[in-house]
Parts: sequence; C-alpha cells; structure tokens
Amino acid sequence: VDWLVESGGGSVQSGGSLRLSCVASGNDYNRYSMSWFREVPEAEREGVATIETDGSTSYLDSVKGRFTVSRDNAKNTLYLQMENLRTEDTAMYYCAAARPRGGVAWWHGGNWRRPTNYNHWGQGTQVTVSS
Repeated sequence: VDWLVESGGGSVQSGGSLRLSCVASGNDYNRYSMSWFREVPEAEREGVATIETDGSTSYLDSVKGRFTVSRDNAKNTLYLQMENLRTEDTAMYYCAAARPRGGVAWWHGGNWRRPTNYNHWGQGTQVTVSS
C-alpha cells in the first residue's frame, strides 16, 4: 500500500445511512489490517472499526450493530456501511492501513485503536449528521 483515498461522505439526517469507501494502491493490500477512524475538532482520533487480513472485525462500542466494516481484496477496497446514523457520528472519517507487529489477538485486543500502529492514512471524508 502506498496511498489511500476515501469517498462516500456527505450530509444526512439522523437515522439515515451512508457507505464509505477507501481505495488503496499496491499489490499487497491483502496483507494489511485495515481500519476506519474518525476525528472531530479538539478531540483525539478515534478508532471506529477494523478488519484483519483473515476477515475478523472489531468495533467501537457506540457503533456496534449500526456500522459494518468489510473489504474486497480483489478491488483493494475497504468499506464502512453506516446505518441509523446519529448526530454524534458527525466527524471526519479516515481509513488507515497497518502491517501489525502482533497476531490477530494482539490486534483485536485493543492495539487497532492506536493511530501510531498505522503506516498509511487517507485524506479523510466528512460525515455530517443533522437532527
């Protein structure tokens, strides 16, 4: 992976849906753990969802049951399907790629939430949810 480009952000009303996409360059995309983060002004970047190379996933508690992360390795693409959106989901959303040092358990044990574990970041796509 050399670069990542997100798309699919926009403005929706509370309860609405959006699907974010992130296209990656390179021939080794399937070797990367992929995640979605979000950030609002004056707050730390927050891990939203991750999908490992084996397809296993983890989520931020507040999005469980509403967001679904998936990947299509043939298309070098990461997705985030967001349902039942809330005003507190408003943020800039970033995709990120990592070649983790540990195994799957290490990754899902919380290390996927640490921005310093990632090698590549996209430029972000804005999601705005209004009441």
